[in-house]
Amino acid sequence: MNLSTIYSLLLFVLKASADQGQARIIGGYSVSHHSVKYQVSLQRRGGFHYCGGSLIRRRWVLTAAHCRIRAAHMQIVVGEHSLFRREGTEQVFYPLKLISHPQYNLTTKNDVSCLLPQLSRMAYLNYFVGIVALPRRAAFLTPGTSCRVSGWGLTNSKGGRLPAQLRAVRVPIVDTSWCNGSQSYSGKLTRNMICAGFWSGGKDACRGDSGGPLICQGRLYGVVSWGNNCAEIHYPGVYTAVAKFRKWIDWTIFQS
Repeated sequence: MNLSTIYSLLLFVLKASADQGQARIIGGYSVSHHSVKYQVSLQRRGGFHYCGGSLIRRRWVLTAAHCRIRAAHMQIVVGEHSLFRREGTEQVFYPLKLISHPQYNLTTKNDVSCLLPQLSRMAYLNYFVGIVALPRRAAFLTPGTSCRVSGWGLTNSKGGRLPAQLRAVRVPIVDTSWCNGSQSYSGKLTRNMICAGFWSGGKDACRGDSGGPLICQGRLYGVVSWGNNCAEIHYPGVYTAVAKFRKWIDWTIFQS
């Protein structure tokens, strides 16, 4: 199979993935090798990346609920940097369980979008793989706080090839009242969501990067969830607010 065929298959899988759209980090940069140790790649069996995630415990990943596919079709990779080259740092797992938040449903899929895949065994923590800290339950981010979102997605909203390496972009927290205004999302954001990005557009993550981490003050404050296309003027990205679900996350892990 030649390289152009592989890319075509990758783009087809991304397009066909349930409600994923096209994955992309727009206006960003390639990160240093393994500097984002908690970054997870959710893949279809065969190595086709379709969503991001974060390693929050040695056997637990946090991602978006709409990244869920059948467990038998999913593989979870940590220690990944280049999607198209095996570096010997990767650890590949299959999910033992996929636990969605009990209030999540496909009708209101943008709200309560949390999924906890439990790994089949513990991840080995080393120079290439690490765990990200979660925010406190009552944590609040001041508008203007600088955060970073990362993922393996298209770097152009019009399409193109997937980037070979993990990329990231810095975005500021935006006041929810602005994002709920008539010039933006017109009241679609709930208290379970965070708005982050630029009012002028140009830098963003989108649905295809779903499940990936929004890191603020060194903690996982957001999970890439949804938006209006990508990097559009007046439409910052929308993220699941992890602090709102900290109690459920802790309880789910404790029970298991």
